[in-house]
Amino acid sequence: MKESNILMAVARNRRVRILMAETTKLCEDARLTHDLYPTSNAAMGRVLSIAALMGAMLKRADEKVTIEINGGGPIGTILVEARGDGNLKGFVGDNTIYMKYNSNNKLAVGLAVGTDGYIKVAKNMGLKNIFTSQIELQTGEIGEDFAYYFTVSEQIPSLVSVGVLVDTDYSTKSAGAIIIEMLPGHTDEDIEYVENAAKKLKPVSEMMMENTPDEILNMLFEDAEILERREVRFHCDCSKERFMEALLTLNKNDLEEVMKDDMIELKCEYCNTFYHISKDELLKFIEEHVEN
Repeated sequence: MKESNILMAVARNRRVRILMAETTKLCEDARLTHDLYPTSNAAMGRVLSIAALMGAMLKRADEKVTIEINGGGPIGTILVEARGDGNLKGFVGDNTIYMKYNSNNKLAVGLAVGTDGYIKVAKNMGLKNIFTSQIELQTGEIGEDFAYYFTVSEQIPSLVSVGVLVDTDYSTKSAGAIIIEMLPGHTDEDIEYVENAAKKLKPVSEMMMENTPDEILNMLFEDAEILERREVRFHCDCSKERFMEALLTLNKNDLEEVMKDDMIELKCEYCNTFYHISKDELLKFIEEHVEN
């Protein structure tokens, strides 16, 4: 399976920005990491796909955007982090959700996520303060919710299309996302053009099976100009040292409680990796890293 990739383009004399992601491998790697059932896979894959595009909007490799969604549904919290270097990681509260709508037999992402909750977006630009915004969920289907987020929180009228197609063996068959943004100086004619272009869109996961992102872009905009391409991947940057550094942030009483055992077992929620730290190993780490 080829690496997932995104492209960034402009059209309409640079008054419209288009971001497009083909994310099948990204979502499949996340599915394998967390053993995701179909609806859990579709929900997390949609968030990963949008996050990949939001990560592409960052200016530096070390910047990151964190998306947290909880709508009160059975899937619980979905948490995804995207970095400017193309690395993403994330997890869902319940990986075993398999729900379908009776009306059309499609995966019931909206029911799994729920609407009694929020999308919270935190952007860490390496500055003193982290920019955080939060909106109420509208449908739980992810795409419509992020269109509302961009319009309300970032004051950017946007069209958002995202989809994950899950195969009968639970694997990710196709996944992708498209964000079309109106840039400053756009006209009513530009808005009408984008609205007409949107009518050409089939479910984005289906389109990604049949066409390359370049072909889809050219279907939508005659004058599209591609500015950049980049790969995105599911990758966790956890390590034993990072977990030991985190333990040092505990207060004295909590740290003493942890150190009652000769062996500490810690698990990374992002990638399910277990780390085992001995008491002697931690004591040596404290001695080397804590000033007297």
